[in-house]
Amino acid sequence: MGKPFSIIAGGGLVGLTLALALHKKGFKTKIFETVPEILPLGVGINLLPHSVTNLAKLGLLDDLKEVAIETSSLAYYTDDGKEIWKEPRGLAAGYDVPQFSIHRGDFHMILLKHVKERLGEDAIVQDHRLDSFDQDEKGVTVHFTNHTGEIKRESFKADYLIGADGINSRLRNIFYPNEGAPHYSGQILWRGVSEIEPYLDGRSMFMAGHNDLKLVAYPIRRSSAERGLSYVNWIAERSIPSNLAERQGDWNQEGLLEEFASHFADWNLGWLDVQHLFENAISIHKFPMIDRNPIPKWSFDRVTLMGDAAHAMYPNGSNGVSQGVLDAMTFADLMEEGGNITDILQKYEDARREVTSKIVLANRETGPEKVMQMVHETCDGNCGAVHKCIDQATLEEVATSYKKLAGFHAGTLNKGA
Repeated sequence: MGKPFSIIAGGGLVGLTLALALHKKGFKTKIFETVPEILPLGVGINLLPHSVTNLAKLGLLDDLKEVAIETSSLAYYTDDGKEIWKEPRGLAAGYDVPQFSIHRGDFHMILLKHVKERLGEDAIVQDHRLDSFDQDEKGVTVHFTNHTGEIKRESFKADYLIGADGINSRLRNIFYPNEGAPHYSGQILWRGVSEIEPYLDGRSMFMAGHNDLKLVAYPIRRSSAERGLSYVNWIAERSIPSNLAERQGDWNQEGLLEEFASHFADWNLGWLDVQHLFENAISIHKFPMIDRNPIPKWSFDRVTLMGDAAHAMYPNGSNGVSQGVLDAMTFADLMEEGGNITDILQKYEDARREVTSKIVLANRETGPEKVMQMVHETCDGNCGAVHKCIDQATLEEVATSYKKLAGFHAGTLNKGA
């Protein structure tokens, strides 16, 4: 009897990572992607050390180093440029691997290249949207349409099915048909990229402001750094409680400077001209910050969910993609251990569902970024260049507790715990 064969619904970051992880363990899989052509879309993401440790096991470290920025530090500031908390990241923080800031599209193309090289060009089938499935004790039959849902495609059979089809997962909708729209945070995000002069050391990530008005920025492309510039990913965030969650988190709605830039007009960070950053935008995309409520079950016999389909979360903590990588690697390790396929899918859920549910809820409380709101509510305006209104031990506890929850505390990660 041969090794189990799988179908992965979704050719995004998590689906392709899973394909590489299963291939490394000797398992065959086929990936079905809704869009007619996979393109390098999106803006910046962060790959934290727990995900980079696993991506290195897949032989991707050199590719990441070639295109990404190795993040040196993360700092939180108030809107007047006063430092709240700063810490080293990646190798500088004692991890065995770097932390990377990278364009989502660049990472996607790295994964796609390796999947095609290792699994073959025919491992990915595009313009195939998962429509439905049937399963019994012998396997799963998956039915597809084209990307519009108007044309039926050929059905395919496998031993099991993984739904890595994103926040608007069709597979999740089959299991939870009454779930409704994603949960809206009350925040609208304008995400842009600008090539400007480097700020700080050219490899720093920062967050400034508070819950109602926030700016996040970090450089994401090594090629710009080699030319003496910074290709900066930035997110301008405003609190706008309203019924704006009809936007489903895609990358297609254009954002306009007049919608947000004036709200940052009086900001003075000192080392970065915020309006200059905005005005040099190469592109701006607008969408609400949304997630999904934790669900009680992922695995249904021979079918399970993974990545955003299972646990879509707010970007607070810069942790969403990394958790999807951990899903994929955990699943591949369990497959290698062997056993009944339905038991393996349940073991995977048991290993990942509870912790990711906790992270989803922690991110709703702004995750480690809560230190900015703590200072906003506490400071009487008498702090100097560095905020002293909240003691460093309290700030460090916020940072450490989130790292432990998310799985990237250096003390345990480097030991392989």
